[in-house]
Amino acid sequence: MQIGYARTSTTDQLAGFEAQKAELLAVGCDAKLFVEQVSSVGERPRLRAMLDQLRSGDVVVVTKLDRLARSIRDLVGILDQITAAGASLRILAMCLDTATATGKLMLNVLGSVAEFEREMMLERQRSGIAKAKSDGKYKGRVPTAMRKADEAVALLSSGVKPAVAARQLGIARSSLYRIMEQRGVKRETVTSVVGKAS
Repeated sequence: MQIGYARTSTTDQLAGFEAQKAELLAVGCDAKLFVEQVSSVGERPRLRAMLDQLRSGDVVVVTKLDRLARSIRDLVGILDQITAAGASLRILAMCLDTATATGKLMLNVLGSVAEFEREMMLERQRSGIAKAKSDGKYKGRVPTAMRKADEAVALLSSGVKPAVAARQLGIARSSLYRIMEQRGVKRETVTSVVGKAS
């Protein structure tokens, strides 16, 4: 049986997600199709479910290698599970099928090249960050909570309790207290405002 697996990292990638599903259905994966929209670095419950259900003779079909594995180590682990079940892997974009010895060899070579390219990209990124830091241009990522500092202060000033404000803003209370400290908002002031409001 041909079993399809489709994945995108975010729910925003709807067009790519639908294209994957359509391509898998077109090659005959209509009996079983496992789909999920999660990052490859997070838990992938549908991938796990698919691997657990594999039987001898099954063919796992994916559109591209990066939809299945995050690294060569991850690929080897997944491929080992597929092989242990007596199944094989087919990658449409590469016209590659691990049911053949050549297919297995090519998959390992391509996986190694893909991981090498990713490592090179990360190395260039690290170099760029180091240069930007030395030039005094690197600011880093602005913490999510700090982007909401103005809203936080406004809520607190209007008499909203810190715990409620944190919940409404979707940030931790500790982050809210850091904002208060940076903006010079004293806890006693907030307490007295809340007391008056109630």
